[in-house]
Amino acid sequence: MDIDLTRTFLEIARHGSFIAAAENLHITQTAITARVQKLESHLKCTLFVRNRSGARLTPDGEAFLVYANQMFQAWETAQRDLPLPEGFHNILHVGGEVSLCNPLMLHWVRSIRESIGTHGVRAEIADGQSLLKQLELGTLDAALVYQPTYWPGLQVEEVLEEKLIMVKAREPEPYVYVDWGEAFRRQHDFALPERARPAIGFNLGPLALQYILEHGGSGYFRTRVVQSYLESGALERVPRTPEFSYPVYLVYSRNRDSAALQQAMGLLRDLVRQETDWSQRWDPVI
Repeated sequence: MDIDLTRTFLEIARHGSFIAAAENLHITQTAITARVQKLESHLKCTLFVRNRSGARLTPDGEAFLVYANQMFQAWETAQRDLPLPEGFHNILHVGGEVSLCNPLMLHWVRSIRESIGTHGVRAEIADGQSLLKQLELGTLDAALVYQPTYWPGLQVEEVLEEKLIMVKAREPEPYVYVDWGEAFRRQHDFALPERARPAIGFNLGPLALQYILEHGGSGYFRTRVVQSYLESGALERVPRTPEFSYPVYLVYSRNRDSAALQQAMGLLRDLVRQETDWSQRWDPVI
């Protein structure tokens, strides 16, 4: 399959217009039409219906859109990874949510590089839904997420059981709403309706924690992250406040399983069992 045909199809589907696709790809409308006809000939079906307002996908076009995205993302991944670095047999693609990047993802990547000398490693940091989508498309081997989706072909394993607890620096006000996802929002707003709409909110835990450490206030954070601050006295538990479960899951595709991936996941499980500082402090090397 000519990747240019797939790229052309996706451009038309994205913009709903042969004209816009031609402008974005810097080719003529005649070339766009020829590519679509060639693609439809390969697939033996009609992908677009053209009218005065542009072009819309047919039911066959809607079905092909999923495969086209998979092919194009796989092509981009191949271009990024190939040729393989000299001396390496393959690349492991691992991902994690933003608030897991320091220290867990950092330690995991380091451990893979130290223990699996035959493989390079690519780390992707993104939101959970983006990571799960990449797993489904096959551009990631494994990912660490908070709220997995149980799709066919995906293996889901809880690797870390953690809680969200309310802590404060100096005074409990202002309350800082940290958005830990849909499940947390639902439970939090039911248990603490008076805290459901505060004046300050963040959707990134490390940023909210830094705000509270610098300016005071209270909010919900993961137990491992705040443990060192509690021990030092920089933070205190807020008494008589509910706790919320917030486990971390390892998700991977059964179809992409390999000996190297199993070894990498074993390294991750070992790291989780170790006691370490999860305070998410970044100490730059000057």
